[in-house]
Amino acid sequence: MAVATDLKEGVKARPRAVAAVITVVGYALVMNAFEQFVPIFPTIPESTVRMLSSVIVVINAATLTTLLAGVYFIKQRQIDRHRTAMVTAVVLEFGFLVLYLWKVGGGGELYIQATGAFKTAYLVILAIHLVCSALAVPVVVYAVLLGLTHTPAELAETAHARVGRIAVAVWSISLALGIVTSGMLRYAGSELKTVGMIVF
Repeated sequence: MAVATDLKEGVKARPRAVAAVITVVGYALVMNAFEQFVPIFPTIPESTVRMLSSVIVVINAATLTTLLAGVYFIKQRQIDRHRTAMVTAVVLEFGFLVLYLWKVGGGGELYIQATGAFKTAYLVILAIHLVCSALAVPVVVYAVLLGLTHTPAELAETAHARVGRIAVAVWSISLALGIVTSGMLRYAGSELKTVGMIVF
């Protein structure tokens, strides 16, 4: 119990530094899954890659729903429900990360087979999704760390509300566009490419 309390106080005292470390670790894990600097995932067949892709879409939809519910609850001043919704969204996103790393690191990534305007639209949407995903990590982590280590009264003296609004906006766009790109892959067809380099 004392260790947990000390850890909480340590995070509370340095939320930006802790958020930065978590962000760097997250980026490193994703890059490693793509580039295989340290191969840590067992090889999986294409059928498993496609199954994981479907599960990930469901998780992203659940995360987006929970995230928006959290926004609703805080607007209604239902702080406990807001906190529960946001923690649930983070847990779901952690589940997404584990499955995504396993899918990419163990099998590869799916790429669209379409050509022309449809593919161009897909690539534009995918690019926005990827940028928003990268931008969301530090602000989401920072907002969550503030929320978990401060009381509601203390949060009023922090940047939690301001950062939280940014985090929700960027994270929501990322999740929504991730779902859209998955739908476009299903509509146009996709092929599996093994990892080793990020290609479009």
